[in-house]
Amino acid sequence: MVKTFLTVIFAPKLKIMNKLEFLKGILGNKNTPWILGLLAFLISIFGLFKSYNSSELVYVDVNKLIQGYSRTKTAKAEFDKKATAMKGNIDSLVGKWQNELKNYEKERASLSANELKLKQELLANKQQQINGYQEAIQKQIQEEDKKITQTVINDINDYVKEYGKNHGYKIIFGASGGGNIMYAAEVADLTEDILKGLNAEYDKKK
Repeated sequence: MVKTFLTVIFAPKLKIMNKLEFLKGILGNKNTPWILGLLAFLISIFGLFKSYNSSELVYVDVNKLIQGYSRTKTAKAEFDKKATAMKGNIDSLVGKWQNELKNYEKERASLSANELKLKQELLANKQQQINGYQEAIQKQIQEEDKKITQTVINDINDYVKEYGKNHGYKIIFGASGGGNIMYAAEVADLTEDILKGLNAEYDKKK
């Protein structure tokens, strides 16, 4: 009876002391901040997915939206036209310079030393000008490409946000083909529905 009585009295205290020792061990560990941070991250991720049921977890294929968006095709056609014209100007300048170089090669035997020096300087200066112009055109083409791409992406982002609000979605994931969404049921894929509405919205603005 004495043993049983003492066990009943002291067992809860021993358990409490064990828990306190355990907590002291954790708090005294050098890796505690990292461990607590990881736990907080895992809990937040779990809470995020816990808060949404399977019908609310939807996504869109961003690449398909960009490729299927009517404005992408229109913008690309305009961009290709500008880029072709710019490259044509460069090709024309290079062609003229090459002709001048050929003429110089033909005439150099009959030119004086001063004339040779002058021709060489002129050809070198023109080559530098063409190279500088070519670099400027390439930079302009790259900037134009980025501008067009960003315009298309802005359109898509704005429409998806509006679509989400109108249809009561709390979150819409964006898949870009990089493995960020490994599997999803067909019902969770809103790509075709959003693409249809996106193109309809663009057609109204034409």
